[in-house]
Amino acid sequence: MFRFFQNTKRSLDSLLNLIIDLVADGLLFFRLLFRSRTSLSVEVLFLRKQLAFYEERQVQPRRLNDSARFSLMLWSRLCNWKEALVIVKPETLIGWHRKGFQLFWKWKSQAGRPRIPENIRKLIVQMAKENPTWGLARVAAELSVKLGIYVSPRTVRAYWPPEPERRGRRRTSSQNWRTFVRNHAQSIVACDFLVVVTARFRTLYVFLLMEVGTRRIVHCNVTAHPTAAWAFQQLREAIPSDHSYRFLIHDRHSIFSAEVDQQLKAFGLRVLRTPVRAPKANAYCERLVGSVRRECLDFMIPLGEKHLRRILSEWVTHYKYVSYCPTSLCG
Repeated sequence: MFRFFQNTKRSLDSLLNLIIDLVADGLLFFRLLFRSRTSLSVEVLFLRKQLAFYEERQVQPRRLNDSARFSLMLWSRLCNWKEALVIVKPETLIGWHRKGFQLFWKWKSQAGRPRIPENIRKLIVQMAKENPTWGLARVAAELSVKLGIYVSPRTVRAYWPPEPERRGRRRTSSQNWRTFVRNHAQSIVACDFLVVVTARFRTLYVFLLMEVGTRRIVHCNVTAHPTAAWAFQQLREAIPSDHSYRFLIHDRHSIFSAEVDQQLKAFGLRVLRTPVRAPKANAYCERLVGSVRRECLDFMIPLGEKHLRRILSEWVTHYKYVSYCPTSLCG
């Protein structure tokens, strides 16, 4: 506690010294405004001669304090400071500017909304524990409609208790996502897009479709202009009419439109969209995308669409051989 008050006192003293120095410099500046230009030029020359003398004798200047640094930064905005700067390098003065901006934005970012009263925070925690099926929006709605406490779901999320504390919660389903994927892995296919930049800085998109149960790559193709119709055509070419798949997992990209999902129902597939900002929900396909990058695309830069398609075709063949060859052959 003593150290805290000591640091606070030191900060207040530094701020007071800075204000005093700025006021003194300001008064001196307004005083110099009324002097003639010839007199100011002579005084500048006189001061520069003295600095030249110290430079010849190689006298080291004293270390500047914070108020002196701030004054130099302030007055450098009103003159050609590169010609007048002597005691430090120009990079040092620019570094002071950057540090000042960093301190300013650090101080500004600390300001935020005040915390809600403690009784409301406890009420949010109590409602979350006693109602396991309620979400953030439901708790915010209950507080506003029944109690007249207007808070947003984001505010409720800030005081939401962690999952281990919500004991006795009930599941709305008999199995979670991980159990579902494990139980139905043999009948699930997953797809995703991979972005590749060519040697001519052209952006290409790689479509990947895989079986979750066997990790087998079902389909792979390249395009420069992905659309919903193109994505549906790739799925139609990759999935046979007598398939045994039941589910298709993909993210919420705009390419996978509602029309595409509706057309896939005619294939006997149930589309499962991953939650927002939850890449682990499609972890197997994301892992495949990482393998394509680490094992293939990180070692070469494609020249164009045909070159990339040929590279991926060879790598897919290699991937299938390494993944499914007998143990005796693979070593």
